Amino acid sequence: MVAQVSTKVLPDQARVVIVGGGIIGCSIAYHLAKLGWRDIVLLERQQLTSGTTWHAAGLLTTLRDTETQTRLAKYTQELYRKLEADTGQATGLIGCGSIQLAMTADKAEEMRRGVNMATSFGVEAHEVSPAEVKSMWPLADVGDLVAAFYFPNDARANPTDVTQALAKGARRGGTRIFEHTKVIGITTDRGRVTGVQTDVGAIRAEFVVNCAGMWARAVGQMAGVNVPLQAAEHYYLISEPVAGVHSMLPILRDPGNSAYVREEAGKIMVGLFEPVAAPWGTNGIPDDFSFGDIPPDWDRMYPHIEKSMKRVPCLLQTGIKLLFCGPESFTPDHNYLMGEAPNVRNFFVAAGFNSLGILSGGGVGHVMADWIVNGRPQMDVWSVNLRRMHRWQNNDRYLLNRTQETLGIGYQDHWPFRQWATARGVKQSVLHDRVAAAGACFGESAGWERPNWYGKPGNTPAYSYSWGRQNWFQNNAQEHAAVRERVGVFEQSSFAKLLVQGRDAVTVLNRVATANIDVAVGRCIYTQFLNTRGGIEADLTITRLAPDRFLVVTAAFTHTHVDAWIHDNVPDDAFCVVTDVTDGYAMLNVQGPSSRALLQSLSNDDFSASGFPFATCREVRIGYQTLFALRLTYVGELGWELYVPTSFALPVYDAIVEAGVTYGLHHCGYHTLNSLRIEKAYRDWSHDIGPDDSPLEAGLAFTCAWNKPGGFIGRDALMAQRDTESPKRRLVQLMLEDPRPLLYHNEPIYREGARIGFVTSAMYGHTLGAAVALGYLSNPEGVTDEFVTGGRYEIAIADRRVPARASLVPMYDPKSVRVRQ
Repeated sequence: MVAQVSTKVLPDQARVVIVGGGIIGCSIAYHLAKLGWRDIVLLERQQLTSGTTWHAAGLLTTLRDTETQTRLAKYTQELYRKLEADTGQATGLIGCGSIQLAMTADKAEEMRRGVNMATSFGVEAHEVSPAEVKSMWPLADVGDLVAAFYFPNDARANPTDVTQALAKGARRGGTRIFEHTKVIGITTDRGRVTGVQTDVGAIRAEFVVNCAGMWARAVGQMAGVNVPLQAAEHYYLISEPVAGVHSMLPILRDPGNSAYVREEAGKIMVGLFEPVAAPWGTNGIPDDFSFGDIPPDWDRMYPHIEKSMKRVPCLLQTGIKLLFCGPESFTPDHNYLMGEAPNVRNFFVAAGFNSLGILSGGGVGHVMADWIVNGRPQMDVWSVNLRRMHRWQNNDRYLLNRTQETLGIGYQDHWPFRQWATARGVKQSVLHDRVAAAGACFGESAGWERPNWYGKPGNTPAYSYSWGRQNWFQNNAQEHAAVRERVGVFEQSSFAKLLVQGRDAVTVLNRVATANIDVAVGRCIYTQFLNTRGGIEADLTITRLAPDRFLVVTAAFTHTHVDAWIHDNVPDDAFCVVTDVTDGYAMLNVQGPSSRALLQSLSNDDFSASGFPFATCREVRIGYQTLFALRLTYVGELGWELYVPTSFALPVYDAIVEAGVTYGLHHCGYHTLNSLRIEKAYRDWSHDIGPDDSPLEAGLAFTCAWNKPGGFIGRDALMAQRDTESPKRRLVQLMLEDPRPLLYHNEPIYREGARIGFVTSAMYGHTLGAAVALGYLSNPEGVTDEFVTGGRYEIAIADRRVPARASLVPMYDPKSVRVRQ
């Protein structure tokens, strides 16, 4: 055991204070020390690992749901393999590999697609037969398996030993660790963290990092920062000794039985991820909880135990030495919470690891340390970025209800378009009941209930999931055709709407936006916000409503992020105010070749091509109501976004629907918005473009006003990239030559038989007649126009490759004639 700091005399100040001495806090301290930072203090309320780290199972399985989390897990494995040599502290790492089991054809399809994704991210994986599983795990019952998948480089480690090794490395780099030191307050000044208060004194600090695990929500609240997570009961059992088991048996991940199985010192450990979990610590985590467990609920867990034991039948005749119940914290979307708080500068969070903290700990420490030192993450971390969360998600009841589902979600089928079942109905637009009556099947985004598709009269609009054409496929085809041929209406009130105003508003926005937004009143500009590397942090529109007033509109799930990005870039001496007006306006999006005739029939205002040009905004009247109309499209057709004051929304909607009968109006959902936009090759932020993608790579350089006064954030990096002979990576549109298969995302792209990229987003293109995708092609020698058009392409779908063709211009209406008619 590493020697502990004996004194309780705290320093008056430190550059960084880390709160929490589990695997995450120690990893961040270790990596900060590796980057040369010396003035670091780590505070642990009890002892290192005493919260949840000490009882973790220590699985190091690499394939995760996203590229980001897979990369974090892969780095973690690599770090743990060399950590003992670096620190002299053993980690208990065993390179046993893992096997994921599929009991159904659907799970086999999911896993084959997952293995394809894994290879794109550099993870070795192979499909193996049930007989091969039996040879590697002789005690396992393989009679119910359809397929299995072997990850030879996966491993397991001792969580306590790994944490002590990281702590030892951190101390060697100058980190001071104080155990039995409780943080009781966070100090801030003018939106920036200034230090911590403990039960034995205060420390001033430039940075504070909240790694408090189950207590992270409470620590966040000390700083006024929302860290939405909730602890839940989490179980594993350990059998009596079993003959024939040994440490090199691969970890068995058994989703069909919601369990994993591994060897444990000559015994068998079975970890349980029951579909309906039990939240714990609902009135707060006890202050004195240390190396603690929870009395197991045998009655609730017995059916899950019995089911999981069937994978290794000898367990049914073997005694249970221990049924352990220890709490773990879970987040509302089963992704981590990492990064700088949106409302307090230099206050960072790394918590909510959903029982995946050990397998991600090394990568998280690496990324977080770099983020703190350099002011930005070194990779796209949006899927785990704290700024994706929203203030309302810190609601107690919401967290309790959602956590019942999130604990087990990793061991369930990850269907395309799968919707959360719990904690629904958080936000409903004023038009909710109207579109429900029209047959809406709702999905959830950022708490909003939004129409994803519309059922036919007499049918219940509900999902029937599969990897093939789901039950709403034909509904989507009809909605899609209505927009292309007639007119459709989309209810999109969930879009975030920020009013940016003040005498310096134009200067502030012109600095963060790639486009020149110093335009005439009434002009709407499509633009991006970039980071200093030239990566895309936001993709949105800005409309000038007055000389000193602008409307910024962005997707609902980016609401917190975009709001914080603007605030972060308002100079202290600037007069610029950002006001969230999202709830003040409903938004109806009317799109299609008959949209002009429909709207003109309802208004005396001029909707003609000359009277209402593309990318302009007008105040218009429909019936007795007055609203903003923006002539824009995200589907590639003539259309308008209508921003309607909430009090006017119902009569405006009713008028449009009533008049729409004459023009063949069809209600359309978000799935149709997606299929239409992909046909037109319109990009979607967080899928096709993100913090690691530049406008040059994404085909969005046209948004860049290279010579506008003052430039824009990221311009220098883009200029350097622009001056190279040709980009090494470019986003292209692809379409399958076979009209039957479906694409979703992350499918590998092959050119002339060599893997060259992967799909970022895809839907079925009903107008084009096949699945259509966007994806990046990478080539060290450059991705020229000739390179793209001169190749033979295939896209891997599960266990097959399907020919495809690639294009740098939209396959639908490449010259945008229909948009500007």
